[in-house]
Amino acid sequence: MTQQARSKFIITLCLFMLMAAGAFAQADTIYLHNGDVVIGKVHRIAEKTVQFSYENEDAQQSYGKYAIDRIAFGRSGRVQYISDKIRVFNRGDWERVIVIDNTDEVAGLTRRGEVKGKTAFINYRTGEGSDKTALKKLKMDAAELGCAFVYITVDKDIDRKSDEGGGFGQLQSIKKGFGYSY
Repeated sequence: MTQQARSKFIITLCLFMLMAAGAFAQADTIYLHNGDVVIGKVHRIAEKTVQFSYENEDAQQSYGKYAIDRIAFGRSGRVQYISDKIRVFNRGDWERVIVIDNTDEVAGLTRRGEVKGKTAFINYRTGEGSDKTALKKLKMDAAELGCAFVYITVDKDIDRKSDEGGGFGQLQSIKKGFGYSY
């Protein structure tokens, strides 16, 4: 190879590397709470989700905002924080558990198992009190699994009153769902 051909090859190689580095620098980086990093293009940040596509792909994907720590935008260099990490270690952390009512919000989280909460068949609570107690038990069940999130699949009240009426303590609340973590 002549000196002139070698010089052209080196210049072409350098230009190619600069273009590749420039293309990489323009990619967006999504940092997930579970430690994973996603390189691609963010298309939209909605109220509860982030739509993106993986690098070198056109198909759009979605993560719930609870799964994402921050996004670094490659083109501008700006960093946008999306959500704080919620730490749940044991049953005592039940108050930190967040109830999710939309399946889009669990995208990017890991399902850990079914969780339940209900009040007794006969109890000494009003309807509202019965509902709060069942929700607390559901969150405690999730926290025991180490789950910071619960997607509720069943939320019903069973009225145990007879035709003659009845009153206090005859409403049973039942809640079921799935616990999710990072």
